[in-house]
Amino acid sequence: MSVNQQAHTGPPYGRPQPGYQGYQQPAYGGQPLPGVPQLQYGAYNGPMPGYQQPAPPQGYFPSLGFPSKGSPVSLNSDTSSLAPNFIGSLRAPSTSGAPPPASGASLPSGHLTYSPFGQGDVQNGIPASAAAVQRPPASQPYLPGSAPMPVSQTPTFQQYGPPPASVQQLSNHMAGMTIGSVAASAPPPAGLGYGPPTSVPPVSGSFSTTGSGLYTPYTASQGPPPTSVSQSLPLAQPPFPGAPRPPTMPGPPLPGQTVAGPPTTQPNHVSSPPPPSAMSGPQPGPPMSGLHGPPPPTHPPQPGYQMQQNGSFGQVRGPQANYGGTYPGTPNYGSQPGPPPPPKRLDPDSIPSPIQVIEDDRSNCGSEPFVTGVRGQVPPLVTTDFLVKDQGNASPRYIRCTSYNIPCTSDMAKQSQVPLAAVIKPLATLRPEETLPYLVDHGESGPVRCNRCKAYMCPFMQFIEGGRRFQCCFCSCVTEVPPHYFQHLDHTGKRVDFYDRPELSLGSYEFLATVDYCKNNKFPSPPAFIFMIDVSYNAVKSGLVRLICEELKSLLDYLPREGNMEESAIRVGFVTYNKVLHFYNVKSSLAQPQMMVVSDVADMFVPLLDGFLVNVNESRTVIASLLDQIPEMFADTRETETVFAPVIQAGLEALKAAECAGKLFIFHTSLPIAEAPGKLKNRDDKKLINTDKEKTLFQPQTSFYNNLAKDCVAQGCCVDLFLFPNQYLDVATLGVVTYQTGGSIYKYAYFQLETDQDRFLNDLRRDVQKEVGFDAVMRVRTSTGIRATDFFGAFYMSNTTDVEMAGLDCDKTITVEFKHDDKLSEDSGALLQCALLYTSCAGQRRLRIHNLSLNCCTQLADLYRNCETDTLINYLAKYAYRGVLSSPVKTVRDALVNQCAQILACYRKNCASPSSAGQLILPECMKLLPVYLNCVLKSDVLQPGLEVTTDDRAYIRQLVTSMDVAETNVFFYPRLLPLTKADVDSDSLPAAIRNSEERLSKGDIYLLENGLNIFVWVGVNVQQGLIQNLFGVSSFSQISNGLSTLPVLENPFSKKVRSIIDMLQMQRSRYMKLIIVKQEDKLEMLFKHFLVEDKSLSGGASYVDFLCHMHKEIRQLLS
Repeated sequence: MSVNQQAHTGPPYGRPQPGYQGYQQPAYGGQPLPGVPQLQYGAYNGPMPGYQQPAPPQGYFPSLGFPSKGSPVSLNSDTSSLAPNFIGSLRAPSTSGAPPPASGASLPSGHLTYSPFGQGDVQNGIPASAAAVQRPPASQPYLPGSAPMPVSQTPTFQQYGPPPASVQQLSNHMAGMTIGSVAASAPPPAGLGYGPPTSVPPVSGSFSTTGSGLYTPYTASQGPPPTSVSQSLPLAQPPFPGAPRPPTMPGPPLPGQTVAGPPTTQPNHVSSPPPPSAMSGPQPGPPMSGLHGPPPPTHPPQPGYQMQQNGSFGQVRGPQANYGGTYPGTPNYGSQPGPPPPPKRLDPDSIPSPIQVIEDDRSNCGSEPFVTGVRGQVPPLVTTDFLVKDQGNASPRYIRCTSYNIPCTSDMAKQSQVPLAAVIKPLATLRPEETLPYLVDHGESGPVRCNRCKAYMCPFMQFIEGGRRFQCCFCSCVTEVPPHYFQHLDHTGKRVDFYDRPELSLGSYEFLATVDYCKNNKFPSPPAFIFMIDVSYNAVKSGLVRLICEELKSLLDYLPREGNMEESAIRVGFVTYNKVLHFYNVKSSLAQPQMMVVSDVADMFVPLLDGFLVNVNESRTVIASLLDQIPEMFADTRETETVFAPVIQAGLEALKAAECAGKLFIFHTSLPIAEAPGKLKNRDDKKLINTDKEKTLFQPQTSFYNNLAKDCVAQGCCVDLFLFPNQYLDVATLGVVTYQTGGSIYKYAYFQLETDQDRFLNDLRRDVQKEVGFDAVMRVRTSTGIRATDFFGAFYMSNTTDVEMAGLDCDKTITVEFKHDDKLSEDSGALLQCALLYTSCAGQRRLRIHNLSLNCCTQLADLYRNCETDTLINYLAKYAYRGVLSSPVKTVRDALVNQCAQILACYRKNCASPSSAGQLILPECMKLLPVYLNCVLKSDVLQPGLEVTTDDRAYIRQLVTSMDVAETNVFFYPRLLPLTKADVDSDSLPAAIRNSEERLSKGDIYLLENGLNIFVWVGVNVQQGLIQNLFGVSSFSQISNGLSTLPVLENPFSKKVRSIIDMLQMQRSRYMKLIIVKQEDKLEMLFKHFLVEDKSLSGGASYVDFLCHMHKEIRQLLS
């Protein structure tokens, strides 16, 4: 597309979006803004409707990088013309060049003032939470975890006369940045200090000047025609984007201004820079001069907060369109002269918005069913609710790929650096309206397969010679059709029974396996569940033991069963333990349960066979009696030490003796330090973070558990672990067996009955009831040209092809990477077949088959047009999370950034229309790659904050490794919903908003969910009536932080919010913990950690900054 075409008329990113409801802007102190209409804020994050945005001076080109003088720069993406996804509008100054009015003067809507800072951090003068404002200066190279620079540097650029030519030219560049003729409304980021400049010499030190100049419209068709950018500007232009600027009035602080230090109410202030607090959406606040952003809670004054030149990651934000002025709390720079030039900053509304992309996909794909009959069809996003009709390819609920059009040659694949991977969820839950895979029984002969590669019969096999033979679609070998399977072909070469046989017409189906597919050539027994309860002092004292026993009485009636069975075939057994193990005989003929103690934990054996594993209905009274007695028996225990490995060994031995597969449910509270095999020591050491030894924190401290896991997998013994730690527990080691057997870990730190019991019981119920296959083996076959080379997930591999899992449930995914071993052809495409052999919960041996056909391409543009960013991020996160086991975290982070820069640079070089290097051009379907990648880089595993424990990191690392694409999507970019905008009369959710603090208003209530937690954030100015309706108390100060559920109140708002929470809980595989966060409360720091578009306390870059950094990396690769 030509860069010179007229900008498109569709609503681009960064244009006012119609229908922005709600977000009333009470000022940050509660007063409405004078001169500003009370706007309704709606669903996405474009600039507010009704903001008059001043047009740029004629003849300025919206340029962004800072190339040599006069060259045009812009930021394009080669997208469809529907969304001119701009990355780059810079909020332009009013053309008059007049200085902004003094604090307190209200500005007409649309008149912009600029703050001395870039977007997003200082609301009351100083970043919302950096103590002594430690932030990396802008020139600092992008080093994960590197220490931030102190703030005491003087602003290096403080002249108010015309700046030197190169700077002048930069500001010229910045000045006319418009998007599709609407001048944008927030200053761009200053050079984002990620490294040395590429084109203009920095004025002070080594500030990167590429940063703010990055972006232009995403569609190549969108930029206005380039013009020369060297005209002179009015002096009110910033000398440099981000150059420091004194307050408009010299002298004392402006009215309402407390010059800020860190708020005393927020903990963790001392680490590196906090998540930026001021945000780039409309923010409420009283008018003030030149600075925008909500003030953080009452900062103590801090004199002379000096700004790094070039925006130093953007300390204080620029104005929001339509806001009269700035917020109280402009830093007081002492008495510096005259009105300085305002800096500019990349407008967050003009860079690709995840919310916009999700909404667009919902409106485009949500109404029609996704029919799988076409090869290489890219499915709707995981965030879109759609119906699937299987017509020959597996549903995207079972398999999603990073690209649906793969390069024909390995050279092309290497050039693009796009990983070719599939995220497979073999037992995924379907929507109720969708048909479960049909079960096909071919009798004693079993499924029909290719003679050579052993692929199973599928829709892509080619029948020849009148139907007597078939040619394999994977290896091209010709195989005789067995006589019982023969059928004639119609005139098109299709079998006449094509539609009667699931394996010929559907992408997913099951075969009943014959005895040849069973261990030791005999059919399996139904599996068993063994409940193993820690009865040490902590477990008993916290009420946990009693809670588990009470719950099991009723839960045992809900064990999984085959669709038509009256009762479950699963047998159950019970063990309690501390330093020794207690087995229970609950045989139906006994009047009372019998207890047998095994104290020789070094040589574990099961003291009874008959009566240990029983049918629930037959032994119901004995089991009930046992569950009543256990809490009483151990009520006075003083035993604090526990064992762990012998517990697993006991369960394993019991399953071996019963000759069946099964699952152990282990409820465990402390580090196993008692003398026994698998004894562990406390090796937690925060000092290892950011050193080469950090990887040891993720590795098990002994190989004992790896060997135990191998034995468990061989028996089909899956381990689910429920942990209740009050201190370090070594999840990295205890989780090994769970992880390698395909089990699940649940962790409830500092478990308290009143706040955590709901979450634990919901998790336990779902874990016991969900669909699970035992003794599973999965193999992925591919057509000639590619092969599966790498696997990620919770499983064990004893060879290079078979993924073995003692248990596989409906929530687990296996991610498979493919590499070329030959050329592919565009005509035949590429095929995948995933075959899972497993034992059902009734003891039936089955094969589940999923097939998928992909296109192949010789043009890179076709590859980039058919990628799926959510799946790509799922793969990259898993790849990185495995990398931390063997490499320093910094190396892993750098490799991620480098790979993504290469992916985007290859696109830029080979697919985008020619344009200036100053443009960042992203492929339409990868435009969210930078924002999502930044979320992965900032996650607790790769960049932990001070309060994140070693156990948390190991837990998250294992959790993410078997997540599906929908789970990683919301985990890395949480969903943020304005509850006060919810329509109480409809079933729909309120429209989501972007994850940035500047999108929050003090007068509203928001819900944020990431799959593990649900936060309800309450602004300090929320109306009393809403607080009364939701919490049942009369004022903000009376809301309790300790609530784990919302009170059940009979009013429409309470019902609506509770129904939203219930709906979200239903969508997730784990029950999310509800956390109430009051604005300016100590918990707010935790909440802000999830506002992933902002800078993080642990040093992670904001989205805007990271985009600039990525652009710089891409430009370096291209040059």
